[in-house]
Amino acid sequence: MVLGESHLSLVAGETGGLVYRGYDIRELAGRASYEGVVHLLWHGEAPATDPPAELARAIAARRALPDGVVRVVDALAPELPPLEALRTGLSALGDGTYPYPPTIEQGIDLVARTPTVLARHVRRARGEPPVEPRPALGQVANFLWMLTGRAPEPERVRALETYFVLLADHGMNASTFALRIVISTQSDLFSAATAALGALKGPAHGGAPARVSAMLDAVGSPERAPDWIRAQLDQKARLFGFGHRAYKAEDPRGLLLHDVARRVADPRRLELAEAVERAGVEELRRRKPNERLYANVEFYSAVVLEAVGLPPELFTPTFAVARTAGWVAHSLEQAASNRLIRPDVRYVGPPPGRRWPNLPAP
Repeated sequence: MVLGESHLSLVAGETGGLVYRGYDIRELAGRASYEGVVHLLWHGEAPATDPPAELARAIAARRALPDGVVRVVDALAPELPPLEALRTGLSALGDGTYPYPPTIEQGIDLVARTPTVLARHVRRARGEPPVEPRPALGQVANFLWMLTGRAPEPERVRALETYFVLLADHGMNASTFALRIVISTQSDLFSAATAALGALKGPAHGGAPARVSAMLDAVGSPERAPDWIRAQLDQKARLFGFGHRAYKAEDPRGLLLHDVARRVADPRRLELAEAVERAGVEELRRRKPNERLYANVEFYSAVVLEAVGLPPELFTPTFAVARTAGWVAHSLEQAASNRLIRPDVRYVGPPPGRRWPNLPAP
């Protein structure tokens, strides 16, 4: 079902393509900055210089959290999972001062402050003091800085920035649909982003990379991959990181992240992942010859995020940090020609005419 029209991203499922505003993702990955892609998605054109100085400065200047949000984040239990903490923090950011319609200025606040909320909770949960953002750092480098308190290695920044660029938007996915529904009611950007994060939490959408890591741990060694895959499928268990509702060819983001993994991942972990990918694709092809099932973006996302030093519990929250670019773009597009999104459903219940028992006479 086609919901409507969008100028933002084209997901070419049959051919394995992804395009942002006319730019092939293969041209952008590893070359464009995250801030440059934010500019492209929000304004419709590539920036004159990359990173775009004005937008980068604006994002850097808005990273600090308001005092009220700091109090909310600091009141959270340290054992609260990062994704749950981020959902609460996003809600706290929507403090009633962001009216409808959404604006680029509001979007800057969402993009700038989402990683600060996440990093603050993560460090407090570890018993470490929060690290203040550094305006001189780009968005991705600053995110790593706030998580670790150390100057990030350039190769890790480059790897994570490629991930951010690849995950910045992806058409009308589940979380974006949730966001656009909320915006269509003329609610505010932060309520919409909180709804989107709730949708992203599910393993059928954004929660699979952590399960890919667990799957690789369970396989343990490359030579065990074929037997392990067969046993899982014999038990009707799901293989995480394989197949995608949109793609009937290889996911271009997965292919590009595989290239990133070759540069930054531990060679033994990469060898294991490649063995599991081969075994999974071969066994799925044997069992389901009419379905084109390949490793998706979540498979090599797990390997790359591990390589840059992120633990599995941060995989989905980091996905959300990257996707704020697209969420803002979709909120702006929805509001520009807004119409309430109200899907219908086909009723299949009992036919009309049933009588309630023992009602008094009228």
